[in-house]
Amino acid sequence: MKTLFINIKELVQIREASVSFVAGKAMKLLPTIKNAYLLIDADRIFAFGPMHECPKESMLEVIDAKGKMILPAWCDSHTHIVYAGSREEEFKDRINGLSYEEIAANGGGILNSAKTLQTTSENDLYEQSKVRLEEVMALGTGAIEIKSGYGLSPESELKMLRVIKRFKKEYPIPIKATFLAAHALPKNFAGDTTAFLNDMLTKVLPVIKKENLATAIDVFCEKGYFSIADTKQVLKAAKDYGLIPKLHVNQFNAIGGVSLAVKYNARSVDHLEHITEDDIEALKNSKTIPVALPGCSYFLGIPFTPARKIINAGLPLALASDYNPGSAPSGNMNFIVSAACIKMKMTPEEAINAATINGAYAMDIQDEVGSITKGKKANLILTKPISSYVELPYAFGSNFIEQVFLNGKSISN
Repeated sequence: MKTLFINIKELVQIREASVSFVAGKAMKLLPTIKNAYLLIDADRIFAFGPMHECPKESMLEVIDAKGKMILPAWCDSHTHIVYAGSREEEFKDRINGLSYEEIAANGGGILNSAKTLQTTSENDLYEQSKVRLEEVMALGTGAIEIKSGYGLSPESELKMLRVIKRFKKEYPIPIKATFLAAHALPKNFAGDTTAFLNDMLTKVLPVIKKENLATAIDVFCEKGYFSIADTKQVLKAAKDYGLIPKLHVNQFNAIGGVSLAVKYNARSVDHLEHITEDDIEALKNSKTIPVALPGCSYFLGIPFTPARKIINAGLPLALASDYNPGSAPSGNMNFIVSAACIKMKMTPEEAINAATINGAYAMDIQDEVGSITKGKKANLILTKPISSYVELPYAFGSNFIEQVFLNGKSISN
């Protein structure tokens, strides 16, 4: 089945040849074609170009996109959408003056989520979490990474990873699973991170390999959570199982996590609300991409990732939602793009690049999604009539999505 879009006001993020990512000054460049056509064959992008080159084929479904734009669906490379329950009470605690760290010290935070998840069945966890997955797909997300990390026991971590595997089978969206082995230290291992990690790694890693449950490994490398030595312990163990590092670093403090991530060829370093010159130098000439999570900064009221410092140093930057119950309870990538422009001073072109092709790279699926490129999956956003793509981040509270297409088929009907 072929689908032909005609009279597209502007076809955004077109790439004749697939690129891994865009960095530095190149992030300001967003290739487009005005008054364009786009031809989809089954689930793939087959051809595109200006309307005067539009093919005249029969047996096509034709969609007139007059006044509307098409861009690749968002690529959200950092989420925690598989969780149980909610943390609304902590939201009130923060309003009343408690910090994220204080709430965690009082037994809230990640420990609170873990307690709920451990008593939730796999099927109930699946039913709760699929609502979030379907929500973000409708909001334009066309590829997503999902982490474990709210189990804090081998059994519950595996429960989360099996739910993610079910999603991969049942939903038409590329999903990458990450084993977040070290997210917080449970009370039964208080003061003994080494024992906790030994228990977690020896019991979970072999099952991940046997059941093909994840492709990446993650650690919350931060003061009060897991140290550089702890992180090394996890990365060394995961290397034997072929898991690629993707690390939480520098959310509250810079303790050397970026350099360690680069040393272990991490795919991404995520958060980076605090970043040093040494971190910048470590990332140069590496294959590790920085990932900013402005939804978390917005919700917690903490500093935003210094995008200008990163991009002006010639580095790439990706944007992701960090959708989770405690510090970023939203997976709306449209808001993330807008927040990046408003709060991080990224241009609309930089933000769209960061949320599409660079997000795809952060998941190692840049050859499949993230740009309008022949042969890539037809995972697309068709907008409502808009004046320009700048209106997407400018009118931050508006929903300009008319239809979302995954594998060439509309999911919006």
